[in-house]
Amino acid sequence: MSSIFYLIGIGLFVGVAAWFLFIWAVKSGQFDDPEAPKYRMLDDDDEPAKAVKPIEKKSP
Repeated sequence: MSSIFYLIGIGLFVGVAAWFLFIWAVKSGQFDDPEAPKYRMLDDDDEPAKAVKPIEKKSP
């Protein structure tokens, strides 16, 4: 019977911690624009990629 009190206490602690994490995420702007990440991959890069020089193999 005493174990149920421990489980209730742990459950309340986890619930309150999750609530505070949610409030922190909302205040820090984590949920401001949920649509932008799926369009971000379509944007062009500011700088073009650098060309890679091919490795020249020297024959003996």
